Amino acid sequence: MLRSTLASGITIGALASISSAAALAVTANIAAASVNRADCRCFPGDACWPSANEWNSLNQTVNGRLIATIPLAAACHDDQYAAYDEERCSELQNSWLDPETHLPSSSSIMAPFFANQSCDPFQPRSAQCVIGTYVQYAINVSDVTDVVNGLNFATNHNIRLVVRNTGHDYNGKSTGAGALGLWMGNLKDTEIKDWSDKHYTGKAIKVGAGIRGGEAYKIADAAGYQVVGGECPTVGIAGGYSQGGGHSALTSRHGLAADQVLEWEVVTATGGHILANRQQNTDLYWALSGGGGGTYGIVLSMTSKLHPDTPTVGFNLTFTSAGIPMDIYYEAITAYHAALPAIVDAGAMSVWYFTNESFAISPITAPDVGLSELMDLLAPFMDKLDQLNITYTHYFGQFETYLEHFDTMFSPIQVGIAQYGGRLIPRSVVENNNTALTEAFRFINENGGQFIGVGVNASLARSGFPENAVNPGWRDALIDTTLTTPWNFTAPWEEMVANKDKMTNLFIPKLAELTPNGSCYLNEGDFQQPNFQEVFYGKNYQKLSEIKDKYDPHHIFYATTAVGSEYWEPQEDGRLCRAT
Repeated sequence: MLRSTLASGITIGALASISSAAALAVTANIAAASVNRADCRCFPGDACWPSANEWNSLNQTVNGRLIATIPLAAACHDDQYAAYDEERCSELQNSWLDPETHLPSSSSIMAPFFANQSCDPFQPRSAQCVIGTYVQYAINVSDVTDVVNGLNFATNHNIRLVVRNTGHDYNGKSTGAGALGLWMGNLKDTEIKDWSDKHYTGKAIKVGAGIRGGEAYKIADAAGYQVVGGECPTVGIAGGYSQGGGHSALTSRHGLAADQVLEWEVVTATGGHILANRQQNTDLYWALSGGGGGTYGIVLSMTSKLHPDTPTVGFNLTFTSAGIPMDIYYEAITAYHAALPAIVDAGAMSVWYFTNESFAISPITAPDVGLSELMDLLAPFMDKLDQLNITYTHYFGQFETYLEHFDTMFSPIQVGIAQYGGRLIPRSVVENNNTALTEAFRFINENGGQFIGVGVNASLARSGFPENAVNPGWRDALIDTTLTTPWNFTAPWEEMVANKDKMTNLFIPKLAELTPNGSCYLNEGDFQQPNFQEVFYGKNYQKLSEIKDKYDPHHIFYATTAVGSEYWEPQEDGRLCRAT
């Protein structure tokens, strides 16, 4: 991964006032990056990089909605963007882990490894503040015309193009050095509509690409419905989340997010504005529904199933390892995993966390499951805790609606606190090799990793037998395992790199031993995952590659570990060059 020694790029602010060629000058320390290779994307400092007049012209074409990047944390440094502001910097440091801090920005991202300390609020005042790995410019997209104009500009000038929404992506898909971003976050139109075809008849919701999960939940709730979205309410529902599959607290009841999609509204790499559904452009519909975001086309809106709202039961439970032999502590965790099949088969979903020090179910979500039924399902596990003399706290809650449950039981999710990797654990492993699975998790904990589990039933039967590109590994998975290593903003960078390598070379191989030819949820995987094509996409990869080539014949779209990403090879300075 590059370090942020490349130049800061543009010195201007909101681009409504671009007027000066001097203001657009690229600083001189990109000399090492200025080689203009014909097989590379044009990069700041290259002779081919657009002039001030050309950027001005694009800004006029998109009616003043072009934004030149000013790093969000510029106030924390002595830099060309803003004067050092100690009070503002302190505010940023205190709120940097909150998604809401980054959402209003057209360039900021929430994955610190990919932000690459380009302009880090936790680094000393004297440290660099450069554009670095952030997009150089972004268009605040308001309609299809903005998308087409941005696409044409990037194509004509051979510039890297990034499709970005909230900046949540763990693997840096929503940023890129030297890129023009298409910022979809303000496409907020919604419509509740009737849908009828041979596959589905019922209510549906059409959401603009910028609608976040929490917004969709409120809209659906007001009309008496549920909609499948993520556990973090600030994640965009129509972006890489649903396009990558999308697990949800409602998955065991209704399926994955990709299983809900009825139609995509898309701008293709050649500028076509089309609909993709089960009647037209069916191959693109198939690919977008689970085959990963940012690589087949630019999604303007998504239409998905709505489900009648139901009462929802929630459950939390916590205990610690204090005063408990570690063998007993992990025996209790093994017991919870043994209880999962019955829980998810009843339509409930579980999120749980554990380290060597503590275990927490937070929460179980059980839509349309009675309180007594959920209590019965959990009784064997809780009885086991009593037998092991483990003291625990727990809570059952009954809620009239799914939204009420969600707002009460799900805690805010911080960002920028970890690096990620994962594995889908088939039900058969838990049923037949549960003790070995726990030992693998224990090994990971003892060596500095942390575990987050999502227990679901996303089987074809549960999901309504959808025809889509969801990784087949989801269909027999019981546990979506997310492994993390902690991120420390003030630790040496080399230590964070070592943690990432530990994920790749030590932790995930431990689970791979138990799941040969296994799978991973592509949105929560390790970007260094060997053979990511097989692990993230399964048997679908070849077909997805063919669809990619059809709709993006010149490979305009690139994203880390996305289908077709092997066509490009990021260089040390961040530029994209064709792989050799």
